[in-house]
Order: sequence, then C-alpha cells, then structure tokens
Amino acid sequence: MLNILLINPNSSQATTDMMVRIAQADAPAGFTVVGATAGSGPSMIVNETELNAAADEVERTWRGVSVPHAGVIVSAFGDPGVARMRDASRPTPVIGICEASMLDASEGGRRFGVATVTPDLVDAIDAKARELGLGALYTGVRLTPDEPRKLAADPRALEEALADAVRACLRDGAQAVIIGGGPLGQAAVNLAPRFDVPIIAPISAAVRRLSERIANR
Repeated sequence: MLNILLINPNSSQATTDMMVRIAQADAPAGFTVVGATAGSGPSMIVNETELNAAADEVERTWRGVSVPHAGVIVSAFGDPGVARMRDASRPTPVIGICEASMLDASEGGRRFGVATVTPDLVDAIDAKARELGLGALYTGVRLTPDEPRKLAADPRALEEALADAVRACLRDGAQAVIIGGGPLGQAAVNLAPRFDVPIIAPISAAVRRLSERIANR
C-alpha cells in the first residue's frame, strides 16, 4: 500500500477531511490518502498575501509529517510552496491542484476557464496559466458574488453560485471549466453531472496525475 500525502494549506480540519474523502474516492487501488492540515493561517485562503504566507506553512506541515508517502498533493488552488517542495522532497513527486487541473482542462487543446469565489486571487490564477504555457487556451476567471468565506459556509448557495460562474465561462468560449479551489472540492464533484462539458475537480485531477507519476517512476 502506497500513501499519498495531501497537505491542506488552509487551517480547517473539516476541509482537510473533505479533501481526503474526495482524493481517496479517486485514488487507484493500492493507494491510501493521508491528510495534513496547516497549523496556522486562515481557514480559507482568499488573497495573495495569505497565499504567499501559506508557502512557508506548507513546508512546515510537510516536515512535521512522520507517515511515509510516495507523493504529495498541495491542495490550495494557488499551489503555495509547490516549487519549494519539489526541491526539498526529491525524488518524491509533488503536484499542486491548480497545475494539475489546468493540465487536465487543456488536454487535446481545449479552451478552459476557471469558476471560483476569490476575486483577490485572479491575478495569481492568470499567472499560473501563463507559467504553464497555457495562456492561449485560457479564457479567464469568472467569479461568484458575495464574500468567499461566507459563501463557502453555505454549500447549496455555493454550488448554485458556482454553476452561474461555470455558465459565464462557457459564454466566454471555454470547452472545460475548472472549479478553482481546494475548499470548493465537494461543489466541484456535485457540479460535474450538471453540465455537458468537462467540469474539472482539481483534487481529482491532482490524484490522477500524481498516481501516474508515482507509477512511472
């Protein structure tokens, strides 16, 4: 049995538990997902200041984990600390959910957009698409109304608001839409059957890509 370590850079244990459930449901046979929660910081990262600070917390959290693991998922949409983790954890593979979902969404040359709740992270999301060389396929971000943490606390309202943001992405010409956020993981799973285009759940995308990397080592 191989362990996948899922680090939640948000400091909510309930969010970690949700992420682990989703990841385990998508993990291939022979893999167990183990969660680790950031010891400090916000319960939900909503701006670039919090995102940048989370990079240090991700590394501290990883160094404090005693469970052996074959790979690491960083489960916040800005991928905080992923580059640093890759340097520190070699040869153990590390992937962030933003990177994984953008690679999945763009497969076959598909145009893709991001539906999310965090207006103060739009610049970081835009930058990630360019960093991955996917700018020509990227149709941009569409946002929900209301304060992100308040909306995320109401699952039904969150899902409906994200559904509207998905429709806006489709009007932009997206052929696949990412639900952009680790804490939005359950909403992403719930939304997928409601649309005829691929709705990319970032945690699931990260599990698939990480397990493939582990298997191909």
